[in-house]
Amino acid sequence: MTQRHLPTRLQAKELTRQALVRAALKLLAQNSFDSLSLREVTREAGITPTAFYRHFDDMEELGLVLVEESFRSLGEMLRDARSRPTMDQDTIKRSLAVVVLHVHNHPAHFRFISRERHGGIRRLRRAINRELQLFADELAVDLVAMPGVNRWTTEDRRMLAGLITETIIQMVAELLEHGADEELEIVERTTRQLQLISLGVPHWHSGSSGGRRRQAS
Repeated sequence: MTQRHLPTRLQAKELTRQALVRAALKLLAQNSFDSLSLREVTREAGITPTAFYRHFDDMEELGLVLVEESFRSLGEMLRDARSRPTMDQDTIKRSLAVVVLHVHNHPAHFRFISRERHGGIRRLRRAINRELQLFADELAVDLVAMPGVNRWTTEDRRMLAGLITETIIQMVAELLEHGADEELEIVERTTRQLQLISLGVPHWHSGSSGGRRRQAS
């Protein structure tokens, strides 16, 4: 191998860093993040424990990088799902098909997010939920294009966006837990849930419940 084909120091460092990320994701298939040890991750990555600290300050920093890596996959999926801000049956089915495809292509990332969203490490929980809230806020803006929703308050659009987001994330968690045997049933149930949400949209009088609470107080 000639000198010009040798990886630079920065390239070698990035390769090692990615090896640690892949090792952690592999181990997380069967474990929660707070049960992982630094030694397990470095052994899986094929480096010494002391070398770990050239890339991360501690395991929590590695966990935050995993959140960033995972949300690249999740963000792509969610952007696809929110690219059509309507809730007719065909759009719901197409959007959920996109979700299922992304789960199949990136199971380790989605499993990490699903598990650690309610996991034992506060910094990871907060990072994951902050990313999900950012998506819901973006979806709330997109929902202005839905008939009638453009007259809703910002708070109510965010509430609808949150319902949609939670329903999709719950489907992802169930797909990861139950596997292919129950996939069709899970997707059909989620389709009905989103359809039920959509039925309430034309009948929602935005801001009215808040007004009643203020009058009663």
